[in-house]
Amino acid sequence: MTHASLLHRITDYANRADPYPLYEELRKTPVLHEEEDGPYVVSSYYDILGLLHDPRVSSDATNLTAAGADELSGPEEATGLPPSFIRLDPPEHDRLRRIANSSFGPPHRPDRIDSMTGELTGIITELIDGFGDARQIDVVDQFAYPFPVTVICRLLGVPREDEPRFRAWVDPIVAAMDPETRQRTDDDFQRAAREARMQLGMYLAGLVEQRIKEPRDDLLSDLAASHGADGTMSMMEVLSTAVLLLIAGHETTVNLITNGMLTLLRHPEYLHRLREDPGLSVRIVEELLRYEPPVQLVPQRTCLADIEVRGVTIPKGARIWLMLAAGNRDPERFRDPDRFDPDREDIEHLGFGSGIHICFGAPLARREAQLALAELTRRLDNPRLVEDPPPYRQNAVLRGPRHLNIAIDSVRS
Repeated sequence: MTHASLLHRITDYANRADPYPLYEELRKTPVLHEEEDGPYVVSSYYDILGLLHDPRVSSDATNLTAAGADELSGPEEATGLPPSFIRLDPPEHDRLRRIANSSFGPPHRPDRIDSMTGELTGIITELIDGFGDARQIDVVDQFAYPFPVTVICRLLGVPREDEPRFRAWVDPIVAAMDPETRQRTDDDFQRAAREARMQLGMYLAGLVEQRIKEPRDDLLSDLAASHGADGTMSMMEVLSTAVLLLIAGHETTVNLITNGMLTLLRHPEYLHRLREDPGLSVRIVEELLRYEPPVQLVPQRTCLADIEVRGVTIPKGARIWLMLAAGNRDPERFRDPDRFDPDREDIEHLGFGSGIHICFGAPLARREAQLALAELTRRLDNPRLVEDPPPYRQNAVLRGPRHLNIAIDSVRS
């Protein structure tokens, strides 16, 4: 077995349902470099953690472009806006993230996520009630996909009457980011994606203008208030940050919830425990982020200087892939790493990354998944998988089932 064929198999859709044996093989070569112009692939926990904190590793999209196009790098937020702060380095990254964080959580808005718990629960209840008398449901299409879009609408402050329009714009934009559909060239698909990006941009710009004149208690009002002040966000940066929350927050949360239900159905002892003790959802979600992370790898990194890892010199200008999911199952870091165990004492995972680019929306994603899994477990009577493994999305970076069909006896009240 050659190293070249190993990385090909990891990104091959045929292995999407279970890439973990391949990650185990990958860890035998902690720094893998297959081809002269190919990326350096890093797969052990401690090496990944070190590089996520290393200022010599750049996230700037212009450096990535200079190093060569990356086949796993999606279009820049697929909107035509300037790069969001996750694709920038300090000091610009720090400036924009600091402003965004002040609107999203501590220290200025420490209760923003906690204060949404009642609203999140109401959205979950409405979606589960919508299952009606069905005896089979698709967790993705009927729950995990619409849930985070609705949440982000409420967080941004999109009026309730506009939510259906907003979701209609999101669908083609998200589709355009997935490798499964990104290569499509038919005119109708491309036209729909372009139109959605334009309409969403115009809509958000109009909403920001409204919030500048009439601020409300929502995230978009906070971002709009920063527009025009010294050293803060331009209008385009406000829009880019709003779209980042929409796109990044949507795809990862869909996969976290769906991977969570799939894992619980494969481990019914924890499903039953969660039904009896909803508080267990906190530990279950943390273990899910280690065991089945929604983000499998980070391919958009470039070396700004020569970096030595495990005796291998990664040269300046080289691309790096950080295999988060492989690091999360590294036996050097976790005991019995291939076992799903929410009771393990140490779950310091890489599911949200680490360092200055640690997931901006992690507090919200955690809370959404905790509430969603606890309530689905409580209300679905005798849930069981219709197909295992389910069909997966094409995307090797954002890994999760495209559909998750489960049979149920009834929906409890």
